[in-house]
Amino acid sequence: MALSQRLEFRQTQALVMTPQLMQAIKLLQLSSLDLAAYVEAELEKNPLLERASDGEAPTVADDAPVAAGGDAAEGDWAADELETSRSDMEAGLGTELENVFPDDDGARAPAAQTSQSAPDADAPANYSEWSASGAAAPADGDYNPEAFVSATATLADHLAEQLVLAEHDPVRRMIGQYLIDLVDEAGYLAGDLDAVADKLGASRADIESVLSVIQGFDPVGVAARDLRECLAIQLRERDRLDPAMQALLDNLDLLAKRDLPGLRRRCGVDDEDLADMIVELRQLNPKPGLAFGSTAVQPIVPDVFVRAAPDGSWQVELNTDTLPKVLVAQRYYAQVSKTARNDKDKTYLADCLQTATWLVRALDQRARTILKVASEIVRQQDAFFVHGVNHLRPLNLKIVAEAIGMHESTVSRVTANKYMATSRGIFELKYFFTAAIAATDGGEAHSAEAVRHRIKQLIDAEAATDILSDDTLVERLKEAGIDIARRTVAKYREALHIPSSVQRRREKQAALRA
Repeated sequence: MALSQRLEFRQTQALVMTPQLMQAIKLLQLSSLDLAAYVEAELEKNPLLERASDGEAPTVADDAPVAAGGDAAEGDWAADELETSRSDMEAGLGTELENVFPDDDGARAPAAQTSQSAPDADAPANYSEWSASGAAAPADGDYNPEAFVSATATLADHLAEQLVLAEHDPVRRMIGQYLIDLVDEAGYLAGDLDAVADKLGASRADIESVLSVIQGFDPVGVAARDLRECLAIQLRERDRLDPAMQALLDNLDLLAKRDLPGLRRRCGVDDEDLADMIVELRQLNPKPGLAFGSTAVQPIVPDVFVRAAPDGSWQVELNTDTLPKVLVAQRYYAQVSKTARNDKDKTYLADCLQTATWLVRALDQRARTILKVASEIVRQQDAFFVHGVNHLRPLNLKIVAEAIGMHESTVSRVTANKYMATSRGIFELKYFFTAAIAATDGGEAHSAEAVRHRIKQLIDAEAATDILSDDTLVERLKEAGIDIARRTVAKYREALHIPSSVQRRREKQAALRA
């Protein structure tokens, strides 16, 4: 067959991933915090994109108002009607604002005209020296409000202060500071002593000697290499580390399994002494370092609010505080576009205008999509909001996608890293999507999350003399109309961090004896 060239016309369909489409997809799956960071970065590099002030609605290039928050009610971003006026603030403070904010330019101008005295020759040169000396800051000096904010004491700083008092040898102090840097937030030493010795060029004996000094610092139990050593340090400080207690520490795995007969044999004590030892062990702190400068937990900010309406339905609203408020600077573009003299400047302005316009529209579309998906989830899971977890229905992405006319991948991106605030708590949107478990009578299927909740209820209600095994749980669930296998019950129980029936029996019997 000879090769030849020829012209052909073919009609095909293909999805073209334009930069604007990729941007819209990216924004759709971002959380509120990531979205805020992304918009801040765009505000810095795009001169035609500006932050919308309260009362302004974002606008796109065609001058049509766009609500960046989606289908929210008109006036969501309006100025607060309860804003306090200047006179009301002065009346509430009992003084003029110039006395409250002395650094205001308008407040300093009259003072500069009436007081021109030279500074004291002995006065510190700047505010930091005033602060260090304990004197009041000069009226005309640089005012730093951050100087009055107390710093949170960290564990490393607390240990370093004690190291300065405990060690005077510079070499041992350097070793100690290196070991302190290896202590994590919980108070445990994360590094290997052999690696530390090789890194510092010191002997392991010197490293262990300095470590023993640090382990005597406050809080008691700090710089331990594992849980057993941490508890041993605290017991040694209380003068309670006898051979029986040491044997108990060496068999913490048996204690976790509630194997009390095995512990009695290993420790050589009777039931009463073992119970006292366990009680004393529970009084210790397994993570002593958390009392110093632990990382603050970032609270979850919901993206959607669900409230009960007077007519018995549910009202779904977007959290406008999590929605970036940006708009296109049309007036600024009109001004600078007249000064563009070459093609490079005109191309740059056109790209900035197109990027800003698409960002505002993408934010608007993102908000509308989130509201649409959340509304459908509330409609599908109406029984959950009324009666609780036991009435959670099986739900998947396909059901929601078909109901709102979107693709499953779009629904998946919307429900990622998004949270809904309800009267029953704050839930991730993916929480409402659960697998289906068949019913014994062929009726409506049960939600996997509802079944897990039912298993937890049964175990919480069991008596110490009647511990429910996995087989018994299967029978109880089948009596309730849930067709489930034993291995599924075991999997759900382990996911709930519930021990086996043997361990629960040992734990409850030990609690009764105590």
